[in-house]
Amino acid sequence: MQEIDRRSEFRPAQGEIPTSPGVYRFSDRHGRVLYIGKAKNLRARLANYFQPLHSLMPRTRRMLALAAKLDWTVVATDTESLVLEHTWITEFKPPFNVQFKDDKTYPYLAVTLRDEAPRLIITRNERIRGARYFGPYPKVWALRETTALLQRAFPIRTCNEADYQRAMRSGKPCLAGQIGRCHGPCSRLITVEEHRARVQELVAFLGGGDTGHLRSLQRAMRDAAAEQRYEDAARLRDQVQAVEHVMEKNAVVLGLDVNLDVFGLRADELAAAAHQFIIRGGRIRGERSWIVDVELDDSPGTLLEQVVQSAYEGEREPPPEILVPLLPENAGALEEALSAHRPRRGRVRVRVPERGEKVQLMDRAVLNAGEHLVRHKLKRAADLTARTDALAELQQALGMAEAPLRIECIDVSHLQGTGVVASLVVFEDGLPAKGAYRKYRIEETSDDTDSIHQVVSRRAAQLNAAREAGEPPSGVYRDRPQLLVVDGGEPQVRAAARALAEAGIDDVALCGIAKRLEEIWLPDDPYPVILPRTSEALFLVQRIRDEAHRFAITFQRQRRSTAIASRLSEIPGLGPKRVQALLKHFGSVARLRAASHAELSAAPGLGPKLAEQVMDHLGDSAPAAAAKLGAAQHASTSEEDPA
Repeated sequence: MQEIDRRSEFRPAQGEIPTSPGVYRFSDRHGRVLYIGKAKNLRARLANYFQPLHSLMPRTRRMLALAAKLDWTVVATDTESLVLEHTWITEFKPPFNVQFKDDKTYPYLAVTLRDEAPRLIITRNERIRGARYFGPYPKVWALRETTALLQRAFPIRTCNEADYQRAMRSGKPCLAGQIGRCHGPCSRLITVEEHRARVQELVAFLGGGDTGHLRSLQRAMRDAAAEQRYEDAARLRDQVQAVEHVMEKNAVVLGLDVNLDVFGLRADELAAAAHQFIIRGGRIRGERSWIVDVELDDSPGTLLEQVVQSAYEGEREPPPEILVPLLPENAGALEEALSAHRPRRGRVRVRVPERGEKVQLMDRAVLNAGEHLVRHKLKRAADLTARTDALAELQQALGMAEAPLRIECIDVSHLQGTGVVASLVVFEDGLPAKGAYRKYRIEETSDDTDSIHQVVSRRAAQLNAAREAGEPPSGVYRDRPQLLVVDGGEPQVRAAARALAEAGIDDVALCGIAKRLEEIWLPDDPYPVILPRTSEALFLVQRIRDEAHRFAITFQRQRRSTAIASRLSEIPGLGPKRVQALLKHFGSVARLRAASHAELSAAPGLGPKLAEQVMDHLGDSAPAAAAKLGAAQHASTSEEDPA
């Protein structure tokens, strides 16, 4: 269906838009803010939204179809535009901007510095005014143990505000103070000033400066013992042990003077997951993961910029150094904005780690982000209501007469045009039916569309054969699908439609999904179906497509492994067991060919004589083929199998 272009209703006059940096807002006719963006040059940036509709991204077209008003605010610097954009996104929550979703709230340690006698509390409330936050922490039970140890190491007030005020007015210790469990001014054992000094020691300890406090306690303990003040020495000994236990609960990962945060990011076309490690005093003091809904073709740099800013909302203070997997475009402006959260404490640096332990930490953060994204997808896929909604929505979007209870998806995989294979995966009631998966070898093909045509023709022949034989639907694979999905856009869908038409099949709906923009293409329709980014139907189709891709890649790797083993078995003296041991040891034929005679001789099952035969065989008979196989191995290990 042709989209209606209403941009003339709100398009500014030529020359009206300034060339200054600023923030702009698109709103609908009800005044709801749809999208907020920033620009170094407002005129140049907004001109992109008034190009011909067909040249814009589908989701941008969808936003513009709803828009009825365009506003902008001029600012002085890029930093101001970054801060204002984030403030407005937080306030208005536009549906076409990045949306952050936590599937749970994380517990924090908070020191209520605004109180006359501050307390150390465990809280999930991130907006306590004047509080200093530490964490978040993934496990509340471990946090309770840590809090108990901290109360021993830094004896401060534990009673609630009502008991504290009552004790201060009456001059009598609070109930917790009477039984020795509160060490605030209300216990009458310490003054307000002394208590605040002790609280500052606790804050310094939690902020990373823990070794100095530990040395101070140890020195005081030795002095008390030398002066025969044994009760004081025993109390200080307990505090030293408590501090040591707290330090032992966090593994040392960097130098003791290192304070930084590490952000990992893993994204697909619909969502992204972020993971944050909080390093204070060289130790992991906290971590958290959250999901980000991706909109309007947000780049990884834009996502990362939003992720980092959202991590320091409210009272959360950034450390002097922040590690990220890639630098955002506006890294300098981001540093300025974050530095404003650290008054009188120095500038914040945002950088990408290059070597050593920090790179390992970054790898762990990215790995955790990827696992969180997988868990999010699996949790969503397991939801019966969500699956039902997805099938109903897909039926309506594709104009089907019935819900597609059985969906089959075909994907073609190859390596630079060689080793072409295809996969067919089956989903029933929104869940994978793995027993019905099938693999296809394609011996000769001209391109992807020809491969799709071949596979769909073969599948169509199977469906027709089953119908002619009158087979009952006993075997899952012989059941007839309501929907066939191909991985690709308009050309692939046309090829699949031609194959179905040649086979005389007209009762199976067909669509394709184009990976880059997640468009749904239908046969004989010049315009794709654009499903909402939060759509359960789009999530289901994407998951089916990803599963087909994973299955095809796995099949291709199996075939390459078989080919590699076959080549190695041609070497005299190498049996199947030695071939497998060699592949496991070196990982690929390319690495095997590059190995020296000494390295080959040290490999399991090889001696100097056999190592020389291996080198002669690989060097003389198949250098080009081995290099090609090595490239294949490298490509396969760089590809990622979605779970």
